[in-house]
Order: sequence, then structure tokens, then C-alpha cells
Amino acid sequence: MNRCYGAEVAVVEDGGRPSRFTWNGRVYGVRRILDHWVTLRVDWSPVHEARVPERRHWRVEAGAVCAQGVYELRHDTASGAWMLSRVRG
Repeated sequence: MNRCYGAEVAVVEDGGRPSRFTWNGRVYGVRRILDHWVTLRVDWSPVHEARVPERRHWRVEAGAVCAQGVYELRHDTASGAWMLSRVRG
């Protein structure tokens, strides 16, 4: 089952990769990175910025004490914000 979210999460990075994130007050440790890809922001306007902002997507296997699964995280390089995009259970 897939569930889509648009929840902002706090992410701790290690070498540019997510190593853990906090969502709904729970800390999820990243056990394994399953996939990584980059997309260009669709709302980008060349008038406002010199380079095209990217969104970096990470599919990770992660877990907390009471919840384990596969999570998709998205990092917006222009704003620095991290979002939880999808949970697969």
C-alpha cells in the first residue's frame, strides 16, 4: 500500500545523504538507501534564478521503534526544505 504525504520533515544528513529523519515526533533511522534521483523544479523561472533548482529524491528503508518501512524523501535545493513524499507499507 502506498500513501502520499506532503509533510515537512527534519533530516540529518551524512555526506549529503539522509541518515535519519523526524516525522510526527518520531525519529526514523535510515537503514539503507534504495534509490536516488534528481528532478528539476517545474515552477522554476529563469528570470528569478541563475541556475535551475533541483529536487533530490531518496527512497530509503527506515525505521523507528514502532514503525518500519520504505519512505520517499524529497530535498528542494533552492529552499533547503525536506518533505516526506510517500510511505510504502
